[in-house]
Amino acid sequence: MLKYWPPLNALRGFESAARLGSFHKVAIELNITQSAVSQQIRSLESYLEQPLFFREGISVTLTDAGVDFYNSTQDVLQQLAVGVRRLDQYKKSNQLIVNTTPAFACYWLLPRLDLFHQKYPEIDIWLFTTYAVPDMAIETIDIAIRDDISAQKECIYKELYYDKLYPACNPILLNTQKRLTLHGEGIMDWSNWTLQGGESVGQQLNGINFSDPSLLLDAICQGLGIGLVSQLLTLQVKKDKKISSLSKHSIKGNVWSCLIHHESELGLMTQYFLQWLENELSKCTAEFI
Repeated sequence: MLKYWPPLNALRGFESAARLGSFHKVAIELNITQSAVSQQIRSLESYLEQPLFFREGISVTLTDAGVDFYNSTQDVLQQLAVGVRRLDQYKKSNQLIVNTTPAFACYWLLPRLDLFHQKYPEIDIWLFTTYAVPDMAIETIDIAIRDDISAQKECIYKELYYDKLYPACNPILLNTQKRLTLHGEGIMDWSNWTLQGGESVGQQLNGINFSDPSLLLDAICQGLGIGLVSQLLTLQVKKDKKISSLSKHSIKGNVWSCLIHHESELGLMTQYFLQWLENELSKCTAEFI
């Protein structure tokens, strides 16, 4: 890809010239000589093997190729500017970086995050969601909360919640005989329901398969079909009557655990968040007793 990179030091001069329509104004804006601006533009045009500007006295206007390249340059520089601004996040002393799965973030954490903010308004949470398990040794993460993690070096590992699974659907499907079967992966597969003694609730081998647990739950809530769901993640949607259980039986699910980096272990922000997290999870446990 490097062979397609233009002279990068010339991009700023080109963007300014395209925007201002004058090499003289560019020189003032960038605090360089006008001849340096002209040299930058010539080197860029030489690399691209075509003119980018029409020179008209002290003014310049873009050629068709120049307009096309200006649009691309704006996109790249805007993306770079956003990337630079994002780096400011790493310098915030009151920021706590929390990693979790998209499903946990959407269905459990977000409905409760305002409670944490009300209690600790001075702490800024950076919610970093990933499908893959993070490597805590090389990634900037204070605490990870997931159902797919195990112990890692340089981290405190703690089990927080033993989840259960049950079959569910949108209430509109409760009295429907033919219902589409939605299949998840791993522990969310219907074979686990059968192997752990779950009765038939009309599930079929055919249907729609989901690799993303959050999309599976979305589909169930929207009435697409029946599927296995997490007891923990469905607390709110069940209260909102978006799903109903198809059985009084439940089976063993994953264990929600956390990893806390050693460098964050003694930090007050991490301690506050962990205490709040455990307290909220204990409330969830009490709801099922």
